[in-house]
Amino acid sequence: MTTPALRTRLAQGPAVAGPLLSGPLPAWAALYVNVLTFVGTGLLVLIPQSIGQLIAQGMLLVALVLALLANPGMVVRPNIYLTLLSAMAVLALMASIHNEFIVGSTYRAIRLILFVGVLWLLTPWWGRPDLPLLRAHLFCQRVIIASVWLGVLLAPSAAFSTSGRLAGVLWPMPPPQVAHYAAVLFGCTVILWFCGVARGRGMALTLVGAGAAVVATHTRTALLGVVLGLIVAGASLFVGYARVRRTGAVVVLTSVAAWIVFSPLIVSWLARGQSEQDLTQLTGRTKVWSALAQQQFTTMQQLFGTGLGNKSFNGLPIDSNWVATRFELGRVGVALVVAILLVLLLSAVTRPAGPNRAIALFIVVYCVTASFTETGLGDASPYLLDLAVAASLLVSPPRLTGRRRIVERPAPATPDRAT
Repeated sequence: MTTPALRTRLAQGPAVAGPLLSGPLPAWAALYVNVLTFVGTGLLVLIPQSIGQLIAQGMLLVALVLALLANPGMVVRPNIYLTLLSAMAVLALMASIHNEFIVGSTYRAIRLILFVGVLWLLTPWWGRPDLPLLRAHLFCQRVIIASVWLGVLLAPSAAFSTSGRLAGVLWPMPPPQVAHYAAVLFGCTVILWFCGVARGRGMALTLVGAGAAVVATHTRTALLGVVLGLIVAGASLFVGYARVRRTGAVVVLTSVAAWIVFSPLIVSWLARGQSEQDLTQLTGRTKVWSALAQQQFTTMQQLFGTGLGNKSFNGLPIDSNWVATRFELGRVGVALVVAILLVLLLSAVTRPAGPNRAIALFIVVYCVTASFTETGLGDASPYLLDLAVAASLLVSPPRLTGRRRIVERPAPATPDRAT
């Protein structure tokens, strides 16, 4: 039960340590670098893979320090999302200490616990009307997409070397990862425009850059996630926002006309030159899923999994959150992931219509769609950061139960001017 003193501290928020560290952006940016998968070697900046991975993993400790500097009193706001996420982190540690590769698996579980701990330290900014976590999230994604397009300008052949699909070259990122950041950025920006929150040249540039990146990556899951997410988010805004109704009508008419005229080109683009067998097997993913389904596991492994790993089986990527989570965290882990998504969906349904609810719905729908062919909901990843933003938008603003005290730096004295 929350005491009056604790409620007062929650309403007050953390003391301001300084202009730079007073918000969640520095810690959030460090968390984002931590989950950026460093694949291969930097093409323009020659960084060995081991050094790149060390930089990414080391940013978790930087994020923890920055979160403590921003929230020195370690004030937290209780919420169901992080409670379930904490339970999943504890489950991961319990399963990982029995893994065949105990050192690597336990290391991943400890990193997940620290990752969740940083999210707890940032909860005082949840539910605030100025949406600090969402703004920090979109800022990080804008920087990432800008770096991807900068790589295209500097080395176009390297940026499209993966079967003609857009990839990151300044910080090596595969096309699906680029598509994920671009899709979430595009969808959230569209919803903010729907609600009249975002406008101007910056908004237009963001839409063009993110939308073009989604198309250039040729990632079908990301494209489907954006479409379904915007349909659900737009439906939640349909009654109260005329711009949504007008835009919806234009999009439907334009889509029908484009399909009638360009359907062969659209089908060819979606096929990506793959055979019918590749399409039915989801580019070979179903082979790995079938092999994993035939693997024999003990009762404890079926319930609690084998521990965190690199999301692969027999050296091949699993590429499915549900299959990977059942393999690493068992049926209990899958149940926790389902509970997290259901809690966010039910919380969004009970919220009044508006940008907070619409963005949360978009993020959840996108993550559910992408989870069938990508991993991330069962480990520290951009997906958990996306869902944390969605959860922060669904939290009620803290109530002031006492006099709010804010520790600020005094303004410098201004000498009197001579008259």
